[in-house]
Amino acid sequence: MRRLPLLEVSQLKMHFDAGKKRTVKAVDGVTFQIREGETFGLVGESGCGKSTLGRVLMRLYQPTEGSVTYRGTNLHALSEKEQFAFNRKLQMIFQDPYASLNPRMTVREIILEPMEIHNLYNTHKARLLVVDELLEAVGLHPDFSSRYPHEFSGGQRQRIGIARALSLNPEFIVADEPISALDVSVQAQVVNLLKRLQKEKGLTFLFIAHDLSMVKHISDRIGVMYLGHMMEIT
Repeated sequence: MRRLPLLEVSQLKMHFDAGKKRTVKAVDGVTFQIREGETFGLVGESGCGKSTLGRVLMRLYQPTEGSVTYRGTNLHALSEKEQFAFNRKLQMIFQDPYASLNPRMTVREIILEPMEIHNLYNTHKARLLVVDELLEAVGLHPDFSSRYPHEFSGGQRQRIGIARALSLNPEFIVADEPISALDVSVQAQVVNLLKRLQKEKGLTFLFIAHDLSMVKHISDRIGVMYLGHMMEIT
């Protein structure tokens, strides 16, 4: 059975003012769909606009033109209150596991924070149980929750970042080059982890990378970007 589109991008543009009447067209008229339950791989050379596109989908940037529609709702036309509710459904795994985790917070605090902000679960004890479950789900022992990020390897830190992204039970995750900062020996482990979590939790991914072989391994369909344009979808 053909899967329905979860997210639809139409004629999306993200232009930046570079001064002296110069404009950088990071994303320039991109249109595509991501179907529910699939992994859509996005590849292209550095500077082609793929990470900017991911950030627009997460509403970290307000697009210059075009629309991003999620289950029929225009994400960039939401009120502040509606945006807060949608934040639970859309999460992001960042490229650098060293920079994306607060070094002054324990692993427990890092994973707890989104649940506390969105007031998930009835008690603090219930949230702590979820933290332990998430750590186990990403292949880390719950006893690690009292440690700080600097005590972990790069691959382990990225697993913590994945656990944080899962803490709000999202439907859609933007994985922005989640393996590029990791050792080659660890990359396949993280990719296989994402595939397993997708199957278990019914997740939909936008997987951004420049390594075509790894994208081919994880993706159902692949979009190729060049100079802000979507050149091909296979």
